[in-house]
Formats: sequence, structure tokens, C-alpha cells
Amino acid sequence: MTKEDGIPIKSDKKYESIPPSSPLYLHPSESPNLSLSQIIFDGNNYALWADAIRNGLDAKNKLNFIEGTVKKPVILEGEEETLEAVAWRQCNAMVKAWLRNAIDPKLHPSIAFSGTVVEIWKELRDRYATGNAPRVHQLKNDLNECKQKKNQSVVEYYTQLKSIWDELANYSAVPQCTCGASAAIIKEKEEEKVHQFLMGLDNNLYGHVRSNLLMEDEVASLSRVYAIVLREERHRAITKEKEELAEAAMAVRLTGSVNNSDGESAKDGENTKVIRCTYCNKLWHTEDNCWEKLRIKGRGRGRGRHGSRGRGGRGRGGFNQQAHAAAVKEGESQSQAFTADEMIQLRSLLNNKAEKRSVKHV
Repeated sequence: MTKEDGIPIKSDKKYESIPPSSPLYLHPSESPNLSLSQIIFDGNNYALWADAIRNGLDAKNKLNFIEGTVKKPVILEGEEETLEAVAWRQCNAMVKAWLRNAIDPKLHPSIAFSGTVVEIWKELRDRYATGNAPRVHQLKNDLNECKQKKNQSVVEYYTQLKSIWDELANYSAVPQCTCGASAAIIKEKEEEKVHQFLMGLDNNLYGHVRSNLLMEDEVASLSRVYAIVLREERHRAITKEKEELAEAAMAVRLTGSVNNSDGESAKDGENTKVIRCTYCNKLWHTEDNCWEKLRIKGRGRGRGRHGSRGRGGRGRGGFNQQAHAAAVKEGESQSQAFTADEMIQLRSLLNNKAEKRSVKHV
């Protein structure tokens, strides 16, 4: 627009705008309240935070602002701001706001008077990115002590390991080459991760899986090892659910027999009496029928005059056969159809177990 004799006249020049492909372009939906990453910089996690911020700015096509490749347009004295100068000033202010949103408020005063984004980024890098040796030492110590805890799932354990591996990779990058040495180094590091993952697994639960994997001629990949261990965990979970169902069914049958002997019956919703062995501390049987106690007593009955083990019904083999026959007989008696009252009790027990499991996961 120009003025001539006080009357505005439209120019023939088309209205200029910043193309969307330019780093100076701001989408209408972008605002200073935007959060680039859920990771908040607190002064101790610079490497992890910086990688997340660079990824977020790259997605917004604003990575050039922290790298300093987008220079501020020079405006001579007396000249008006160009379209590029206005766009650069707005983008610089927007990226500064995004950085402040990803920094702990207690660190804001240290960057409050920095003029440009590249100055803020350089100041944070010079202040917090130095001295990597203590952090590397701490990460390797954490890696050495990383073990699967009790009741910790394989997914949680692997995630904990992988976070340490990824941060360590930022401090020790494999150099690129054309001779093939880098591929050999990467393969060696992959095998080292496999051994670290297997060493930290719960030995009681996955010791046999570890032995089978190490017996192979060639070390399997980390993804395959993880998939095998995860499959074993899921198989154990299914088996445990079946055992809990069998326990619940046995509880209903045993408590029902106890109630019937007393002349009473359990009502729907009431807590059933829990039977616990005083010898082995296990549920749903008494000390008189404890198989552990009977097995220990049966060890000494089959010995001969010179201490040798006997044969037939007096030895261990005979005792085991008797115990197996008793177990089969008990299983057959338990496999009979449940009555209506027993089904009500069984449904109540299963519902209580499901409620406790859901509360635990919440």
C-alpha cells in the first residue's frame, strides 16, 4: 500500500507469505504453551533431555534455530523490518518459550536474559554437557547392578536395561568405516547386551531358559532372546491361573465337607474357612493328610539291615506308588460334579481373587 495525495492506493505486488517448508513458518495451531517433551531438564539429565528436545524441534522444522544455521536478518538503521525479519523474531520467541516449558522452573533465572535460542542452547550445553566420565561411570554401575526384582515383569526389567543402554550409546558412538569393522563392533555389543539381559533374569524362574539359550552354537539376537523369555513368562502366568482355579475348586469342596460335617452350609458372600496345614504351612489340607510329612516318614521305612533301600511296598518306590494312588483317588473324587451351593462358593472365591488382582494392578 502506498499513499498519494492522502489517498491509499493498492500495489500491484502480490501479498508475500512464508512458505510452509521454511523454518521461519509458524503454524496457526502452534503456541508458546506447547510442550516438546515430557522429559523436564533438572540439571542432571542433560543428555536424555537434549536428545528429546532436538527430536521435537526437528519435527517442528525448527532444529536450525538451536544449531544457529538460521541467521537473524540484518536490518539497517532507518529501514523497515522485512517479512523474513518479523518471521525470524516470532520463531525465535516461540522456540524460547518451548525450551522454558521443558526446563525446571528453578533453572529459569539462569537463562532469563539470554537473547536468542542459540545462545540459550550453547549456555546449557557448555554448563551441563561437560564432565561425562562421572555419568558414564554411574550408568555402568547401574548396569552392573540391574537385576530382575521379585514380582517384576520381564517387560519392566528389559525397559530398565534398555534405558541404560540407550543413554550409554550417546557417550560412545561407533565410528563409521568402509572396512567392515564397525559391523563387527556392533555385533559384539549386541551379544554383550544379550549376556547382560540373561544374567539379570530371576534364576529360579528363567534359569532353564538361560541354559537352553546358551547351549546354542551361536548367540541369538537380543530381540529373539527377549521374545523367548517373554513367551515363558506368559506361559507361567497361564499355568498360575489354572493352579489358582484348582485351588479355589479344592477350597470349595473341602470347606463344603467341613460345613456339612458341622451341620452348616456356607452362604453366598460369606467368607469360607481356610484350612492350612500346620506342618508344611500350605492350604487346603491338614497335617494328618500332609504328603510332605508322609514322604519324609516313608524314607526310613524302606531301608534294610545294612542301610540299603528296600524294594516293594516297604521301600521308597512302594511309598511313592501308594502316594500316587492316593493322589489319583483324591483327584477322581474332586472331579465329581459340584452342587449348586458349591458352585456359588466357587464363583464367590473367583470373584474375590479377581478383585484383589485388579486392585493390585491399579
